[in-house]
Amino acid sequence: MYTTLALDLDGTLTTSTKEITVRTKEAVQRAYDKGVHIVLASGRPVLGIVPVARRLGLLGEDATILAYNGGQLVSTRNLEVIWERTVDLNTIHTCFTYAKEHRLAALSYDEQGVITEMPDDPYVGLEAYNNAIPIRKVDDLIAEVRHPMPKVMIVGEPARLLAAKEALTGLVGDHADLGFSDPFFMEITAQGVQKASSLVTLLSLLGHTEQDLMVIGDGLNDVPMFGIAGLAVAMDNASDEVKAHAHTTTASNNEDGAAKAIECHILSQ
Repeated sequence: MYTTLALDLDGTLTTSTKEITVRTKEAVQRAYDKGVHIVLASGRPVLGIVPVARRLGLLGEDATILAYNGGQLVSTRNLEVIWERTVDLNTIHTCFTYAKEHRLAALSYDEQGVITEMPDDPYVGLEAYNNAIPIRKVDDLIAEVRHPMPKVMIVGEPARLLAAKEALTGLVGDHADLGFSDPFFMEITAQGVQKASSLVTLLSLLGHTEQDLMVIGDGLNDVPMFGIAGLAVAMDNASDEVKAHAHTTTASNNEDGAAKAIECHILSQ
């Protein structure tokens, strides 16, 4: 039996309207009751994942939030940070300076939500919508971000972000990883940090093995998790590129695909 279940959120656990269906909630709860350790693995900040954990009945229980695309592991029992890797300030400021010079929207987070100099950018709006958190406009993002962060972002048209990634890799590639959760979201994390690497750390802390791990996801940032999982399940709404890395597929996020995968591969065992 799989003893750890890592679930991506957007496009996997939630529908296209960011809802969690009754069937999905019940499947996750039944897996938890069976002794499976639930990991909510997302690029979202912690404040964007806590409401999902609450909806699933996991707050106060023994589960884990894997936030910031792997930058933080947080216990749902008490919301204490178990493990963290942050991007240093100089690297963050270099990325923000590049974004400003090239008229790309950069963003970070405070205790309430997204902070950015470009609150009207549609991709900034999408990040806020995905997390159900507000946007606060700041005049100077560099001055606002005064301590290392688990993750910051630059968002925009995919072609422009690819050029930005190439340029920034030359500037900060020795200190940070630049990856895409979606073609229009470039996520900047500490070097070597991604969902998969943090999941390996968590498995070690739990005393579980990679063969004990089942992963369900739909995004490019889920592919490395697929590579370490005993069972990797791609959503039907995932791209063909993502599906090619999975062991099997399930229905879409609007058709209870995550629930169906849990029912088939965990609850029926």
